[in-house]
Amino acid sequence: MRVHCTAEDLLRVTVADRPAPLVELGLAFEMLQRRDAHPVFGPWRQRTTRTLPRLARPLLQMVSPLGAGPLFLDPPSRDLEEGMDQILSTPRARARAELRRMCAIDRPLTPWVRDLADRDRDAWQILQQAVHTAHASVIAEAWPRIQAGFHAETAWRSRILAQQGLRAALTSLAPSIRWSGLTLEAAFPRDLELTLNGHGIILQPSLFWADHVLAAPHADGRLLLIYPAVTPLPLRDTTTSGDPLSALVGSTRAHALRLLVEERTTGDLARELAVSLAAASMQAKTLREAGLIVSQRDGKAVWHWCTPLGLDLLVHGSP
Repeated sequence: MRVHCTAEDLLRVTVADRPAPLVELGLAFEMLQRRDAHPVFGPWRQRTTRTLPRLARPLLQMVSPLGAGPLFLDPPSRDLEEGMDQILSTPRARARAELRRMCAIDRPLTPWVRDLADRDRDAWQILQQAVHTAHASVIAEAWPRIQAGFHAETAWRSRILAQQGLRAALTSLAPSIRWSGLTLEAAFPRDLELTLNGHGIILQPSLFWADHVLAAPHADGRLLLIYPAVTPLPLRDTTTSGDPLSALVGSTRAHALRLLVEERTTGDLARELAVSLAAASMQAKTLREAGLIVSQRDGKAVWHWCTPLGLDLLVHGSP
């Protein structure tokens, strides 16, 4: 993916001020259909698939595991009802174009999807019921944890933007991001070229997404850059005991980061955290991809230690 920015766009980079329930719902359904053995979302996927109500399952016909869905299906609305109004008011031409685009990627052209494209009233009532049921099943109960994780993430991202600048704030969204002049380049499953026109960029973390950065147009003309939060929802603690660092990265990673003010191997981390080598390696990988630690192999051992960003987070994230 290549996003061609103007200087005006870069002067108008902001961080989202609230999570968007339908954006999170769409991303949850994308993660739900992945077949990779993700150490965090794998167990969540199994639990959610078992309990997903039948009335919510039509959404699986519309949402791709590649991180793409019809743009009218997940508006960045304040709440479910506002978003539902936006979905139901989608013009026929736009709905048809978006559904055609999704079917060209990897979605089947089922009779129901064809009826949606034709603006059949019964088909859209099924869609409305599916969104409401899916939200109640996947999002509603977890909403307090989603909000807590979102605000911890955006507070940290805003701090990076204020103290280290735009380059650090954007390149730390995902390991693959890099700059080429005024063009932001990032790994993406297909070729995508976007040209911005000076309206700006909104950084929107998601607690349900754990892959490449996603891009979508906002209603006001800005570009929505959706990126995975440092700590996804399945790892969110129900309580953080007043510890801001645990609120951002989770209690286990907070402990790991505090340990890594001194160099330690993966084996050291596993012993200190009382977890398996694989689990310690996963925690180190996430901290490394967030720019909080660096790792270096020495023979069979891998050593880890804090970056300046990680140390800064430790200092300002202490309870």
